[in-house]
Amino acid sequence: MKKITIITLTFLMVISCKSDDDDQTTEPTFGSVKIDFNNVIDNKTIALNNLSYTNDSNETYTIAELKYIVSNIVLIKANGEEFKYPTEQSYFLINEEVETSKSVSLSEIASGEYSKIKFGVGVDQSKYPFESGMANFIPTAEENAMVWNWSAGYIFFKFEGGYTTNAGPSTDFLIHVGSHGTALDNYKEITLDLPSTLTIAEGAEPILLINADITKVFDSTNTHSLAVKNSIQVDPEFAPKIAENVMTMFNAISITK
Repeated sequence: MKKITIITLTFLMVISCKSDDDDQTTEPTFGSVKIDFNNVIDNKTIALNNLSYTNDSNETYTIAELKYIVSNIVLIKANGEEFKYPTEQSYFLINEEVETSKSVSLSEIASGEYSKIKFGVGVDQSKYPFESGMANFIPTAEENAMVWNWSAGYIFFKFEGGYTTNAGPSTDFLIHVGSHGTALDNYKEITLDLPSTLTIAEGAEPILLINADITKVFDSTNTHSLAVKNSIQVDPEFAPKIAENVMTMFNAISITK
């Protein structure tokens, strides 16, 4: 009888301990990351107005303005699990002229180890042209002239400057790429492998450096000569080709802990 009592008490204690362990569930933790965008040519940060560059069409050009919209940031683990940054907070304007705009700080990211990053260039159809969920971003786009006054919608990628061919006179160029309804959708998403594991943890803010190779605007999936077309806006032929080239600009370079 005593043996039965002891066994019963032991069983009840084990059950009780297991129940206590189950009640002590681990609370999720969150961390931050800063993403630095560096616009480069020949692995050197571009210089607005001061330096000239040459494309594969043998056209020499200077850059007066470079801006683009980065959106819908997603971090991806090795097993494919995704952390999607809240959509309403996930629109950023990268402006070469404003140094602080090239650093994007993200907080409240689920802790873990991530091996890829995905993001869009531009504004996806679900938020296009002007959705209330982007109320915090719309004034930024307007103040930076990243909307068309004559056509409802955002400019996703703005690239302007001057160019010469065969040492001739300088001519202005203008490349503005965006979407125009569903008929001309130039929103693109890019997935990059990270150079090492991005560890998100409480109390830390690693820095991810992403280079954007501006030469790809002219010479990548498609080759674009400014002598052929130096002004691109609502252009069903050339704007999609530039958008395809922009997809290839980005590379994840380093992670600093």
